[in-house]
Amino acid sequence: MKALTSIAELEAVYGQPMDRALWKEIDHISDHYQSFIKQSSFLILATIGDKGIDCSPRGDPPGFVSVLNKKCIQIPDRRGNNRIDSLRNIIVNPEVGIIFLIPGIGETIRLRGKAKILIDPELCESFSIKGKPASSVLSIDVTAVFFQCQKALARSQLWKSENHIDKNSLPTAGEMAGAFAKAKNIDFDARSYDKNYPDYMKETIY
Repeated sequence: MKALTSIAELEAVYGQPMDRALWKEIDHISDHYQSFIKQSSFLILATIGDKGIDCSPRGDPPGFVSVLNKKCIQIPDRRGNNRIDSLRNIIVNPEVGIIFLIPGIGETIRLRGKAKILIDPELCESFSIKGKPASSVLSIDVTAVFFQCQKALARSQLWKSENHIDKNSLPTAGEMAGAFAKAKNIDFDARSYDKNYPDYMKETIY
């Protein structure tokens, strides 16, 4: 199979970008882009470190991303399993990429910038939910922002409830973890994990 190995070969297949695809990218957060970001409840954060690339989901009620000004946003980091892959990557390489999504909306916002991890108590407290402050706050200096048209979400029909699958057709988290545990001779009760996880989620989501 032929693989593309140069920019020239790539452009020969795809041609040149539309003018609009270029001039919609700006180096700051416009009022329109700010409106979208402030109403987003979910984003995907891309980072790269010494072990490679990582993409990590982030979500909270709409408005959880603070737009400080046209060149800076802040995102709370919540408690989790302490893998902290994204944070480790940011320590090594501050360059990040973000896609913002809003349920039911086809367009997305893409943002690039340089991140730093802040742990000031007052700042973390300002992002508190249910009395639980953020573990840290990602402060991102913006270098590029643009909107992505809705073709990808339209093709996937992501927001159409009639296309949502029955979760019973998928392996559970416990089953997946159990398979890995078995391969490593680790004692793990998959059924108990799945049964108890809803209560665990309520206690640890914040």
